[in-house]
Amino acid sequence: MSRTRRFLSTPFGSALAGGVVVAAFGWVAIAAGWVEADGGSTTTVAAPAAAPVLASDSGDANTVNQLYRRDGQGVAFIEAEQPTSEPPPFEPFGAPQEGGTATGSGFVIDTDGHLITNNHVVEGATSIRVKLGSSEATHPAEVVGADPATDVALLKVDAPAAQLHPLALGDSSRVRVGDPVVAIGNPFGLDRTVTSGIVSALQRQIQAPNGFSISHVIQTDAAINPGNSGGPLIDAAGNVIGINSQIQTGGGNGNVGIGFAIPIDTAREVVTQLKENGKVEHAYLGISGTSISADLARAVNLPVKKGVLVQEVIAGGPADKAGIEGGTTSATIEGAEFRLGGDILIEVAGKPIASMNDVIDLVNAAKPGDTLDFTLLRGGSRKTVTVTLGDRPSSVR
Repeated sequence: MSRTRRFLSTPFGSALAGGVVVAAFGWVAIAAGWVEADGGSTTTVAAPAAAPVLASDSGDANTVNQLYRRDGQGVAFIEAEQPTSEPPPFEPFGAPQEGGTATGSGFVIDTDGHLITNNHVVEGATSIRVKLGSSEATHPAEVVGADPATDVALLKVDAPAAQLHPLALGDSSRVRVGDPVVAIGNPFGLDRTVTSGIVSALQRQIQAPNGFSISHVIQTDAAINPGNSGGPLIDAAGNVIGINSQIQTGGGNGNVGIGFAIPIDTAREVVTQLKENGKVEHAYLGISGTSISADLARAVNLPVKKGVLVQEVIAGGPADKAGIEGGTTSATIEGAEFRLGGDILIEVAGKPIASMNDVIDLVNAAKPGDTLDFTLLRGGSRKTVTVTLGDRPSSVR
């Protein structure tokens, strides 16, 4: 296999940093979004044939049945009425093509009636109805606030206190590959469905419906299907560690053993801001870039084997104002198109940049108004520029 062909056989990402659109060949989110497939240092573990007992590092052990009986009453079945309109470019699972009712899942987080779900379940809804646990009673709900960039929405349901069973929120930073998990939700409208599996990988990145990327995502092989969206991913102790959000479909429309959950630590921070301000602020850099590998460096004669080759700089954005330059020459290698001649980002704040993921994580962890010092290569010269991060727009489009 030629070096060029080897390069093309590995995924390379393009991204609009600041919540970044991450593209990778071969990985498709539930509604034709792109999902990061660059393995990096991530470890993937095969699921056991059967796991009737879930044991955590702390010694807690629960059967799937026990977890279902404990947490199932706190899971919601959500129906969101959608107005008739043209289908959006990104169709989240459960969403209708034109009008109708979108269905999804959610879970109760307090006795005040607050629920967490995915934004794409309720976005644009004219009315929202919720069933809680095993009850067949339907209750109205309203959106308190939503964050399209993380695909998290906070609802408040008008339901009797006796039907509100808050789930305990865990700590997703302590999750490890191989940990057992269960997912509870309403796949294909089949309410109160539970599936089990393990944490297959960590530190994935998925694309939110508005085009920006979500970092630190949990990958699981617990079966997730259309309608599970917004439901809880639960650990062996019965704590929510993630919000089930997307799946890799393999070209079909159902589960193939690769699902993705937004980490609960991300959701917790988003919910806090939504309660306090009604919105969430995210930093924005305003570039698209490609991770540099040794194969790419050899294929196009780059001076470094790691870093980020800037593809495009958004006019008027923070990177543009700081003087970062994008590619000027289009190149095609066996069908793959990208731009050459742009700046090569090699360091930020004095630390090496290995890939676009590093840039994504730094920007996602920052706030609007924060500054980042990038060291870059341009025309054989090394220079440093200071970027003042801006407010992320509502969509990359």
